[in-house]
Amino acid sequence: MIDFHCHLDLYPNPSVIAALCDSKKVRLLSVTTVPSAFEGTSALTRSYSHINTALGLHPELVAVRHHELGLFEKLLTRTQFVGEVGLDGSARHRATLPQQEAILRDILRMSALAGGRIFSLHSRGAAAKILDVLSKQPNAGKFVLHWFTGTKREVDRAVELGCWFSINPAMFSSRAGRSALAAIPRNRVVPESDGPFGRFDEQPAKPWDAWSIVSNLATLWAIAPDEVAKTLETTYCEILR
Repeated sequence: MIDFHCHLDLYPNPSVIAALCDSKKVRLLSVTTVPSAFEGTSALTRSYSHINTALGLHPELVAVRHHELGLFEKLLTRTQFVGEVGLDGSARHRATLPQQEAILRDILRMSALAGGRIFSLHSRGAAAKILDVLSKQPNAGKFVLHWFTGTKREVDRAVELGCWFSINPAMFSSRAGRSALAAIPRNRVVPESDGPFGRFDEQPAKPWDAWSIVSNLATLWAIAPDEVAKTLETTYCEILR
């Protein structure tokens, strides 16, 4: 099983969730929302080889945590993964978009200088804008768009830029999510839970719930679940390669 975007440190019982991921053999990308959370989150999973911790500075928090960018730069050598970072153009955070964009550009520049990183990117309400930013820094690494609900044209452009997409069960329940899913190529998809913020069976999603998209994709793609699972595994390995 794979979960490419989960906020492990924000569960009420993160150590228990980490241990269960290990026992269930869930390959997990544990994203953080601020650089100061990276050390503690990494410590939760140090003994688990299939859990990676990403270094993040969430766009929703840029206005109050922009001063942690220096710490971000210092910690970047500690991980090959960056997330959650990106842009948020929703009504609540639109006013800080210029600051968000400046921070994201700095993070991309740092990552390019460090030899490239694997990104988990937030793009709510800013799909076109984030693609503009990514297109100007292709050497920053590999870009995985988390919960991307852009238009077909935006999906096509993201694919042209070499992006991947992490998708969760909740995306199958919204019109925007289903529209994006129909446009995303099969070999560009990995699962995510976005737990504990994502929902599954009316509860906060757990990392292993991400794998439930196999049956949904089998229906969407009109192929057997085993073939879906193989495709997801292959894509995951390609991103990490």
